[in-house]
Amino acid sequence: MNDLEQNNILESITEGVFTIDNDFKITYFNRAAEQIIKIKREDALGCHCRDVLHCSLCEGMCTLKETLKTQKPIVDLSCFLVNNEGVRIPISISTAILRDAKGAIIGGAETFRDLSDVAKLEDQIKHFQKIGNFSSRSRSMRKIFSQLEAVAETHATVLITGDTGSGKELLARTLHERSPYAGSPFVAVNCGAFQDTLLESELFGYKKGAFTGADRDKAGRFALAENGTLFLDEIGEISPAMQVRLLRVLQEHVYEPLGAVKSSKTNARIIAATHRNLAQLVQEGKFRQDLYYRINVVQLELPPLRDRKEDIPFLVEHFIHRFNTTMNRAVSGISGSALKALVQFEWPGNIRELENTIERAMVFCRKEKLDVTDLPDSFQKQPMIKMTDSKLLRDQVRYFEIQIMLNTLEKCNGNRRKAAEILGVDHTTFYRKLQRSGVVLTAGKTAVNHNKFTNDSE
Repeated sequence: MNDLEQNNILESITEGVFTIDNDFKITYFNRAAEQIIKIKREDALGCHCRDVLHCSLCEGMCTLKETLKTQKPIVDLSCFLVNNEGVRIPISISTAILRDAKGAIIGGAETFRDLSDVAKLEDQIKHFQKIGNFSSRSRSMRKIFSQLEAVAETHATVLITGDTGSGKELLARTLHERSPYAGSPFVAVNCGAFQDTLLESELFGYKKGAFTGADRDKAGRFALAENGTLFLDEIGEISPAMQVRLLRVLQEHVYEPLGAVKSSKTNARIIAATHRNLAQLVQEGKFRQDLYYRINVVQLELPPLRDRKEDIPFLVEHFIHRFNTTMNRAVSGISGSALKALVQFEWPGNIRELENTIERAMVFCRKEKLDVTDLPDSFQKQPMIKMTDSKLLRDQVRYFEIQIMLNTLEKCNGNRRKAAEILGVDHTTFYRKLQRSGVVLTAGKTAVNHNKFTNDSE
């Protein structure tokens, strides 16, 4: 790859990149660095890096100075800089050593990422709405918060809808805790976890001798929730026969335990929840219309986590605090790059998946903060190439070049021609570089042969 192609790649990325010589004078300055620092390239070249970057670390632990001294790179160190317009910008810094063909150190390279968007998200968690244990910063949740107190004060049946893992039971518990029945039990049952006969005994209980093995009376969930709240989770999973039995309870407030000769009364408040579209099930004849109207007196719809990403920083902080306690750890927070990866993820499993992800990260974290490397492989979207052990400048430059090409390829969904066009490189040259670096494209997926990259040189 010639110098023009190399510069085109470095100019196309969104991270600021500059290099220095051994006197800390800037020898290269890319377009993103110009835009972030608000300085023209020609005004930066030849200047001492601290006179241009104005970083919070310049007067203390200079990252480039530390790298040149220890000959060890620094990765994703969070700090801030003040640009030439006087704006304070949070950034993440990474450094590396530059060597010539003989292995002699000729300077250093630094990349810095603007973390303003992540910082805004972190700042927003200070202004979230909170009712009991239910809290959110998301605009999409405002309707629920505006209704929650009014709904909690009544005995009206509530239907909570939303994707699996979106927090339906937490909302139900919050309604109970803010209701006049807060001093009485909150009893939850997952209707989808039981077959009909078992669900009937779970809900209504049974009398001694009702069936083989019933050697004593057992109170059902309706009885246990007396004067309190009964939460019927996944109500969309119950059979038509059970729908009939449940409808009678909601209409007449009475039920019959298995083997009983007389009915029992219930005054438990009913909160139901489902991830299914009950209106559609009614149209398909799979859910009784009269039961649907009985449970759908008040409906609260929880948006999925992908539509309320403003809550992710707060939720991450909450989970870290909780797992610090349960795991006896002392993790102080999460790095900007890791938080950015979490915010960019679509979260098909919603809050439950986020909770599991943070728990898993806490298990593997051995640093002060959670980092991207502590997250599961699904968050490592870009195929990464192992850092070369070579001391040659050309190999180190090649490492960064290929990583940029892979990142661009990922954004183009594996379209090599489009990626080459974005980077201003001939598509045949682009493909040749990928092949020599051990990158294999199969059915739109990218894989990396690390041994080929580390052993093959141009």
